[in-house]
Amino acid sequence: KTFRENKKTERLVKGAKFRVQASFERVDLTANRNLTRTQVQDLMSMQFIKNHRNILIVGPTGVGKTYLASAIGDQACRNGYTCRFLGMNLFIEQLALSRVDGSFLRLRERLIKTDLLIFDDLGIKPLTPGVVQDLYDILEERYQKGSTVITSQLPITNWREVIADEVAYEAIMDRLIHGAVKLEMKGESYRKKQGKVDTEAS
Repeated sequence: KTFRENKKTERLVKGAKFRVQASFERVDLTANRNLTRTQVQDLMSMQFIKNHRNILIVGPTGVGKTYLASAIGDQACRNGYTCRFLGMNLFIEQLALSRVDGSFLRLRERLIKTDLLIFDDLGIKPLTPGVVQDLYDILEERYQKGSTVITSQLPITNWREVIADEVAYEAIMDRLIHGAVKLEMKGESYRKKQGKVDTEAS
């Protein structure tokens, strides 16, 4: 890669605001995560972004959902795509703050225009009607123009627990699920495993 390409990648990675540094090279395929090498290679090809497809990653806590979503984002940046990573709680905070300081439309525009938008940890708490409306508006504008990745501990069929309004739920799911890649990760929590290793070592 040329110096200029490296600089561009650095800028894109910085702009994405990932919580963890992740890469496909370090995705653990030895653990029984219900994730195959073929699936990972498909994701690495970035074909889903070219086709404006979404990715829904579900599974229990600690199985590497955030890491996988970040690795997807990292790969997107390396391929020259813009990306934005947002934990759902941070998304909710940013919506509220942007309305107070007058930057809401700018935030909304940035989230609509990014090639890859990652929402991490949907389902920690129910979404208020205002947040549901904003989420719908963003997804509606992105529909068939950009790709969205969502991670959640809740199975997809349980997302209505987070989006109480039935009409909004149907509309959001319609935008998200159409042609989406669904990954259901399984296995024991890495954090629990790490605890076991620490205990055995001590």
